[in-house]
Amino acid sequence: MADCDITIVGAGPAGLMAAVAAAEAGARVVVCEQMARPGVKLLATGGGRCNLTNTADAATVMARFGRQGRFMAPALAAMDGPRLRAFLAGLGVPTHAPDGFHVFPQSSSARSVLDALLGRAEALGVRLLTGAEVTGMSREGIETSRGAIPCSRVVIATGGKGYPALGATGTGYRLAEQAGHSIVPPVPALVPLVTAERWVKRVAGVTLPEAEVWVDLAKQRRTTSVGPLLFTHRGLSGPAVLDLSGDVAGLLADGSPVPLRVNLAPGTPSATWLARFDAWHRAHGKRLVRTLLAAHLPASLAAEVCRLAGCAEARASGATSAQRLALASLISALSFGITATEGFGQAVVTRGGVALKEVDPRTLQSRLRRGLFFAGEVLDLDGPCGGYNLQWAFASGALAGRSAASGQEA
Repeated sequence: MADCDITIVGAGPAGLMAAVAAAEAGARVVVCEQMARPGVKLLATGGGRCNLTNTADAATVMARFGRQGRFMAPALAAMDGPRLRAFLAGLGVPTHAPDGFHVFPQSSSARSVLDALLGRAEALGVRLLTGAEVTGMSREGIETSRGAIPCSRVVIATGGKGYPALGATGTGYRLAEQAGHSIVPPVPALVPLVTAERWVKRVAGVTLPEAEVWVDLAKQRRTTSVGPLLFTHRGLSGPAVLDLSGDVAGLLADGSPVPLRVNLAPGTPSATWLARFDAWHRAHGKRLVRTLLAAHLPASLAAEVCRLAGCAEARASGATSAQRLALASLISALSFGITATEGFGQAVVTRGGVALKEVDPRTLQSRLRRGLFFAGEVLDLDGPCGGYNLQWAFASGALAGRSAASGQEA
């Protein structure tokens, strides 16, 4: 390894893209991966289908990453969604957007993306060292469980702490701290939430195609997430919940439950429900309210909402005004107390990481140590479901790899 210019730490999407970009620029590259195989987490993305980007423009992508999203501008300028798709097509991986937004490989297989990256890296002479945990870093290079690797530049692309079984162990944070970087405390994001309400286990597996979810705190700026919602044995999941879960995880840090509200039918206001209940009273008086409601919500969920409203066995003609008001209110803003997340073991991404103020967005080089670069989830940036995080991984990997190949030394 004495003739190595750049060592990439991590063989996920950001690391492999960094390796390809650096090697294309003429650098001699080694990739260290602590797992026995590269790209294990990439293979699991999108249920194995690999939602690698989306059709949103760069400005929209940055907005979906929140107030720090502008940090992404240089990376996206060099590799936005269309450029990423063109790059993959050049490697023999055509892509498509079946719903007009989410972009997948036409093969519907993450394996095709990983194989293309590995094949390109191999063709460029990139050396891949698996089963090599990076334990330290110095001015001379890096130390690994398989020996020292002398090098003048390092790209840390280790990801966060989500799904540790797939290799996300926080190694990158430790290496960054060794170099003097500040780490924004990591919390799970895109992770299922645990509720205080135990009745959810009775509707486990129920999915709503569209729900509206928000954190019900005066101090929290009202951010609403809309999308599919899934009830689990312990709480809530699905994109509508996952997209807010990083915010909730941060709020849970003070030890108090976080109040969450869910509109089970966002297209129907409370007034419409009240009018509908009145119509049921006139036309279907002998039928149970929960049976009539099951035409609009899954039957088991309709029964639970009616129970909470105090009309579990009420007939349409017998439901009181108070019960009808309560039912309309519950459908429009069902309350949950979130007591925990499902933790890093179930987190798709990590919120937190290397502080952005210490990294130059134009090159992704450390402002504290020349020759040290970062890419992907190890940085304090995370986005919602829908290909946003993989887009950032690929774009930042490409920028970090090209920047590292420019010859700046640690």
